[in-house]
Amino acid sequence: MKIWSLIKKFNFWQLFKVAGLVLKKPQYIFPTLRATKKTLVICDSLYGQNHHKNGKANAFRHAIWNVLICQNVFKISKDEIKAITWSDKVTTLHEKLAPNGDVPKAMDLHNNQLGRRYFRILKIATECEVIAFIEEKLQQAKLVIGIEEITSFSEDLVYLSE
Repeated sequence: MKIWSLIKKFNFWQLFKVAGLVLKKPQYIFPTLRATKKTLVICDSLYGQNHHKNGKANAFRHAIWNVLICQNVFKISKDEIKAITWSDKVTTLHEKLAPNGDVPKAMDLHNNQLGRRYFRILKIATECEVIAFIEEKLQQAKLVIGIEEITSFSEDLVYLSE
């Protein structure tokens, strides 16, 4: 993970936002970084570089990232709501800072939210169980074109291209 190279690209406002988040809950930083690294390893293994595009692999990545962050933070906090709230703050900030268009950003936010919802079911699931669960959900993922469509599929993962 090339965290330092990412941080060097941030402007002052972005650094301020990240620092504010980190300072509020420093005990959650390493679990979040572990979840992020694990997410990338899993997605690279299953999908190669395709998870960096806007297809089903990307929907999988966002959902599993949120589940893993929640699981890791839950181990420390012992509080489901705190884990979900933290994951929401981290992944939403990521989307605000990422150079994404409006539709891909809406897609990512939607799939992040579903990942947090899946966590409630997968709270103590193994990595293999999490992967299998999300892969099953991916079978019903919906191809969308615009933001309006994304909001109409509140129960399904969404993606923009094959």
